Amino acid sequence: QVQLVESGGGLVQVGGSLRLSCAASGRTFSNYVMGWFRRAPGKDPEFVAAATGTGRNTYAESIEGRFTISRDDAKNTVYLDISSLKPEDTAVYYCVRYRAQYSGDFYLRESWDVWGRGTRVTVSS
Repeated sequence: QVQLVESGGGLVQVGGSLRLSCAASGRTFSNYVMGWFRRAPGKDPEFVAAATGTGRNTYAESIEGRFTISRDDAKNTVYLDISSLKPEDTAVYYCVRYRAQYSGDFYLRESWDVWGRGTRVTVSS
């Protein structure tokens, strides 16, 4: 069973930066599209970004250029760099794995079959 373990969250001041990491177990990490969702307090989870194994990245239209997703397949790790943090970035951030041989929309939760437990990011003003 594949497991995704996020780290790097915490309390950050407005304008600060964070790097979230997600370590995945399993030997076929490079075969999967990996991504990030986030759930702000009182809201549904929303798609943030996805990284294919071919270097193509996709970002939610609502996400500004402050987010960068990357992956290191040799380390079975995917990252999310966030800069110029804003209070509205406060959320639990989840690492997710896209379903194999699937063509569903990245924005839909059902397109992702493995979820980590999340790492909390709190941006204080």
